Amino acid sequence: MDLGEDLSSLFGKRSKTSSSSTSTVNRTRSRGTEEAPTSFNQKKCIAWFRQYSSTSSPDTMGPEGVEIFCRDLDVEPENVALLVLSWKMGAKQMGYFTLQEWLLGLTDLQCDSLAKLQGKLNHLHSLLNDSTHFKSIYRYAFDFSRDKDQRSLDIETAKAMLGLLLGRQWSLLNSFFQFLDQSRYRVLNKDQWCNVLEFSRAVDVDLKNYDVDGAWPVMLDEFVEWLKVNRGESNTQ
Repeated sequence: MDLGEDLSSLFGKRSKTSSSSTSTVNRTRSRGTEEAPTSFNQKKCIAWFRQYSSTSSPDTMGPEGVEIFCRDLDVEPENVALLVLSWKMGAKQMGYFTLQEWLLGLTDLQCDSLAKLQGKLNHLHSLLNDSTHFKSIYRYAFDFSRDKDQRSLDIETAKAMLGLLLGRQWSLLNSFFQFLDQSRYRVLNKDQWCNVLEFSRAVDVDLKNYDVDGAWPVMLDEFVEWLKVNRGESNTQ
């Protein structure tokens, strides 16, 4: 399964039970041209939310509604803007938005329509360029994407989220994935997750500034050892 398929599953189909039929989602919205942006209207924002919630749970947007929302927004699940939007909302569970979360995030963004939110996608991307915001979003991603009955993040989900967040900025990410695939690790705990980010920022690609006596998790010590061995083997004539 590739990254896009992993994230499609994570963002839109997280429910353990099958999604209800499309008829349970309010689909009476207009798909035509949106009106010109105006000041934020909370009632309009609530009405927009309920186009994606079911009649049986009007204050919760479930996996089916989230999937339709992403399609209407014309954003693929592997677009990191969706994660940033979820962070803005303070969404607690992947694949679900509550009305309260929706209003929190979209009031902050001053978006009460699809067109307004589409106009904010570049802004959502830009938040990742701020190191403080990025760190907050990265830490948020761990709790957002893990199963709520588990304290750790399964490896496949962790790899998908790491690819989304670090894929363009950490040149050792593919090597780290290869290490995980052959390792004993099947989950990442939060300490390990957070330290991967610090490692990606602090340690040079050649590993020369890696402090073996530092306070890194054992997993990262093992990764460095594994990578050094592999590099030594690859340089052997």
